[in-house]
Amino acid sequence: MRCLALLGLVVLTACGSTTAFSEPATYAAGSVTVLESPEHGPQLCDVVAQSLPPQCTGPDVVGWDWGKVEHESAGGTKWGHYKVTGTWDGSRLTLTEAPGKATEIKAEERRFDSPCPAPVGGWRPVDPAKATQAALEKTQQRLQNEEAVGGVWLDQSYLKSIPGYDDSKREWSEKYANNPTRLVLNVKFTGDLAGREAWVRESWGGALCVSQARRGEESLRQVQEGLGEDLGQAFVSSSVDVVKEQVVVGVWVADEDVQERLDDKYGAGVVRLDGVLEPVG
Repeated sequence: MRCLALLGLVVLTACGSTTAFSEPATYAAGSVTVLESPEHGPQLCDVVAQSLPPQCTGPDVVGWDWGKVEHESAGGTKWGHYKVTGTWDGSRLTLTEAPGKATEIKAEERRFDSPCPAPVGGWRPVDPAKATQAALEKTQQRLQNEEAVGGVWLDQSYLKSIPGYDDSKREWSEKYANNPTRLVLNVKFTGDLAGREAWVRESWGGALCVSQARRGEESLRQVQEGLGEDLGQAFVSSSVDVVKEQVVVGVWVADEDVQERLDDKYGAGVVRLDGVLEPVG
């Protein structure tokens, strides 16, 4: 599928120091990779290099026994996907229950709806001659050079109205998902919005929603890049969500004290911690 989504999404991976937890608490993950290689013992993994054998690093798992679980192996490396439960001391997971079969985790659906109310008669081009793929790409280039842009994305919710539409099938995506005359281009700007819609309309004639951004995309990326010291613990990934104007940080455990510290520094909701391990009970 040729991707039309103009998303300000940057994913980083990094590692850092660990936070000291005063008392181990019990956490669980419904589906996580455990991998042991000649370089290290059993470790939890969230991001795995798709080589053979696969590679990854993460927190140690204490009490792991490969003889009691089904797993794959190659080149001295063992791995598998499991449900795990144990106590977390800030740097490692000590099993309190036998590992189980990984459960299917339904990914959180990212919504790219337009914040603007639909016009009378529904979303449609105002100038069909400029509601083309070429016009969309030209507009994207112009927006990339505009400092006040807070986020750009495409609302393709029209796909939901197509009977039987299945985005997992390439032929459906190729037939319906790349239609510039049906999608809605969303652009957020910081500051005064006066004249912004007319400026976008110079190159784009399709459906358009211009809305207010509280924070610019570039400022969110700067927050993202400087988070290592603020977290005080290893993080798995981070991304900028331009729709929610938020930096989402994947960590092993979303510590409440760290979240409060981030809220105090950057403002409530600017940075959201997303834990791989969830508290039990």
